[in-house]
Amino acid sequence: MKLSIYGSGCAKCQALAKNAEAAAQALDLDYEIEKVTDTNKIIDAGIMRTPALMADDDILVEGKVATPDEIRQMLS
Repeated sequence: MKLSIYGSGCAKCQALAKNAEAAAQALDLDYEIEKVTDTNKIIDAGIMRTPALMADDDILVEGKVATPDEIRQMLS
């Protein structure tokens, strides 16, 4: 599974990445994390608010830092 974090690389983006990684590990998923900071790529992905989390091609979180438990529920 490909988990993509969209944002400028700010503290909220880093927290979302950490929470997504914790959720994927809790579910014992085979995953990779990609951090997307390029504004044009963020817009092309359809992201309107950052930070955002995309799993494969599905936007799961947009405009907030979801907890590991919230992300785990979305991924399972």
